[in-house]
This record gives sequence, C-alpha cells and structure tokens, in this order.
Amino acid sequence: MSKSAKIIRSVKDLRKQIAKWRASEKSIALVPTMGALHDGHISLVKLAKKKADRVVVSIFVNPSQFAPTEDLSRYPRDETGDLNRLNAVETDLVWAPDVSEMYPDGFSTRVTPGTTSQNLEGEFRPHHFGGVATVCCKLFSQVTPDMAIFGEKDYQQLVVLRQMVCDLNLPLTLVGAPTRREKDGLALSSRNTYLSVQERDIAPSLYAAISDVADKVSEGADISASIAAAKQKLISNGFTKVDYLEVCDADTLVPIVTPTDRPLRVLVAAWLGKTRLIDNVAV
Repeated sequence: MSKSAKIIRSVKDLRKQIAKWRASEKSIALVPTMGALHDGHISLVKLAKKKADRVVVSIFVNPSQFAPTEDLSRYPRDETGDLNRLNAVETDLVWAPDVSEMYPDGFSTRVTPGTTSQNLEGEFRPHHFGGVATVCCKLFSQVTPDMAIFGEKDYQQLVVLRQMVCDLNLPLTLVGAPTRREKDGLALSSRNTYLSVQERDIAPSLYAAISDVADKVSEGADISASIAAAKQKLISNGFTKVDYLEVCDADTLVPIVTPTDRPLRVLVAAWLGKTRLIDNVAV
C-alpha cells in the first residue's frame, strides 16, 4: 500500500519539516508544479526520487505569471486528483500554499530575469518570466532543495531559471528532464484539456513541424526557408496563428540564421483555436 504524502500549507510548518530532514542529513529534490498533474509531471517525481532522499512537490497556480487577459481563472485545478497521483508514487511532501501565503499583504519584491527571457515567450508574454522567476526564487528559498526538477517542454523557462540560479548564487542544481509525449508526438500539457476532439487530431502536427525543421537544419538546409515552410504547413494543417518558430542557440536562446557548431534548439508557440501550445526539440 502506497503511503500518503504529507500536505503542508504554511511556510512555518514547511521549514520545520525541512529542518528535520536536514538534521537527518537527507538530500531534498523539489518538483515545482501548478497542479493538474499528468504523466509528464509524475515522470519528474520519479526522477526526483532516484536523485534524492526526499521529494517535495509544490502545487501552486502562480497568478503573477498570468496577464489579465490569460487563463488564470480557468487554468485546470484538481487537488484531489493530484494528491492521488502523488500518493501512488510515494511522494514525501506536497507544498500547497494558497495565494495569501505566497504573496501576503504588502508583498512588493520581484525578480527581473535577464536576456534569456526577452525573446520568444518574453516577446509575446512580457510579464511571464518575471512571475516565474519570482515564484521559483521563493520556492527555492522556502524548500531549500539540493536540486529542482523541470521538464524540458518549457525549455525557455529552464534556461531563464538556470541563469537566475547562477546569477544569484542560489545553492541548488536545476535538472532538466526530457519532454514526455503522447504516442502521436503531442507534448503532455495541462492545457491539452482545452482542445476539442478535432483540435486534438491536429495538435501533433506541431511536433512534426519542428522535428522536420530540426532534421533539415542538421542536414545543412537554409534555416530561414525551413522555418517559413514549417509555419506555412502549420497554418495549412489548421493552426490559426504562429507566435514564433525559431532556431536558437540552446544556451543563450539567441536566434540563429546561419549554420553553427553550437548546440541548437527549435522552439515554437502556436494557436490552435483558443489554445496556445508550445513545444521544442533539439537539433
């Protein structure tokens, strides 16, 4: 029978538990989430269990990373289902504060991320990474983990947070885990629940498009032409708008237009009806 995860909702109680683990010289891994957990999240928890003695999963829908026009109010929430999933993999602790605990009255400090946050998602959601960096900095301070595990589906987020951890000398390691996908290639995402049946049939062409770009670029094809063809194919397949589709340096996220020996990443954000999907692949 699997054990039930301990649920903590106050920083005071969280720090008491962390102190007990530290006194016993236990290593700690954090898996930050916004809930609505799927198999991709659970794969991160399983990886964390392999790498540390104790695993903390945070569940917090962070309002500071949503613009007023975005989907904060309708973002999927299912704490009971999340806890059942986490209990099944014997998670040690669930850190589930409410908004007033994370952002109490008078809260006024924000982390401003640097250059890696300014293009791609940063261009279309200029508020987003400030909210992500701020909440993750708080989570790292609250949990004081040895490591934090993030999925590579949100690749730019991982790059931005690695830069923050480096710049602020935060005493933890960030671990990136490969994107988990459905059998047809669609990246697992809590927002996939927004898709209609017809849209769900179209959605895997996003991964197919960027995989094609990655293959062509690795073979020496013209980068701009490969990107243009992929964008047109997405529109032809039924996507309503492509916010961006870029080949970027994998470390700096600077867009690349000419061949290079540097590691590269293809990143995309596109709209399918009212749902915005993101994905990326390595070249």
